[in-house]
Amino acid sequence: MVDQATHRRSRVRWALPLLRVVYGLAWFLLFVLGSPWWIARSILSKEFRVMVVGRLALDVPGLGPAPVRGRILVHGVSVGEVKASQSLVAALVQEHEVVVSASTDSGLKVARDLFPDLTVVRFPLDFLPLVSRFLGCIQPTALLLMELEVWPTFIHCSDRRGIPIAIVSGRITPASLANYQRFGPTLTHFDRISLFAAQSEVYAKRFRALGADPDRILVTGNVKVDGIRMELEQATDGEKQSHQDLRRLLALDPEVPVLLAGSTHDTEDLTVTRSFAAAAPEARVILVPRHPPRVPSVVEALGRAGFQVQLLTDLRIGREQPDASRPLVVDTIGELEVLYGLCTLAFVGGTLVEHGGQNVLEPAAQGKPVLHGPSVSNFQQEAALLARVGASRLVRNGAELGRAVAELLADPSEARAMGQAGREAVRSQQGATERTLEALGAFQILPPGGRSQA
Repeated sequence: MVDQATHRRSRVRWALPLLRVVYGLAWFLLFVLGSPWWIARSILSKEFRVMVVGRLALDVPGLGPAPVRGRILVHGVSVGEVKASQSLVAALVQEHEVVVSASTDSGLKVARDLFPDLTVVRFPLDFLPLVSRFLGCIQPTALLLMELEVWPTFIHCSDRRGIPIAIVSGRITPASLANYQRFGPTLTHFDRISLFAAQSEVYAKRFRALGADPDRILVTGNVKVDGIRMELEQATDGEKQSHQDLRRLLALDPEVPVLLAGSTHDTEDLTVTRSFAAAAPEARVILVPRHPPRVPSVVEALGRAGFQVQLLTDLRIGREQPDASRPLVVDTIGELEVLYGLCTLAFVGGTLVEHGGQNVLEPAAQGKPVLHGPSVSNFQQEAALLARVGASRLVRNGAELGRAVAELLADPSEARAMGQAGREAVRSQQGATERTLEALGAFQILPPGGRSQA
């Protein structure tokens, strides 16, 4: 399969300069045709204006030449990838200067919260003048891309500047694999990547299927697991304080179960709230939409269904007092992990709709029983791990979710056993950061002069 992909690619090498011109021209036309809309919306919305300025690389600080110890650019497209980089960044900063980039507003906010002492910048659009300006300002000595974020112009420009590139904690879903294979012969920017540090052999096989050099593919594991906090005893003092503050703010009663739905999408909020209410009318229900801009529509949908919702920000400013009989919608970013630590049972969203799921290991690491729907294509390995050790339950609809909740609340020993199994399963997967650092050193991606310790 690798030979076929490589052969198809070699047949189009003569056309690569033309393809790059066409790709660049497409971006130019996008700018020309889209500028009136961007300008109008930027005038009306400060948030959109800030985003546009960042994507155009107009606010990137000029950092000057990299120090001898090197300047490593770690890029995660959004919240999940940024959070996944925590353990790796923590190890790298021991010996190198680190800059973190993200593409989305939520990713940038989380990056700035997690890495307050580091330079955090927005990743530019993949248009040659913008990429050149970005790289000229940052001047990285190595580029680490979390999971999979391979923009052709950015990869090409980085390689031309002699910047080694690595895919870290690499993963590629079946849907993404199919999409890449449609453009298989043109994926020559994969040849410019020095290392594919894959999460598992399944993902390594998919990278090989796309024609990546097998000698550059290693299975190093999922660094996200190393960054997941294992219960409260591993938390920092600040995290412990956040845990205590939230518990007080929500006025949680130890005798009342807390049912949490994390990273919900689309119609899941209403489905889950109805199921929770039917299974345990006395429970405290907490909903954490994956994307905070959805909160108004979530509140409206629940209101039409007869649920009077509370917002976390309203409790914080004292506009309302906590009421356990009303569902709480979390309209902030970066608090899900702490909330997982407070709940009794956790449902992981993006799984009852065709989205592909969210990270099921986060609640498992907190020792919580995990419930999820059938759509887990984005986290197949993680979901399979929890299922294998009996730490999760698959529910196909709201009715099954309600039954699972009722059964686990009626059998606390079973719930505790699931939580313990999940915690041990997560612990068994740790160590990817150390393996990744070893691979980065072996492939000479990190500057010479000692290797960071995890």
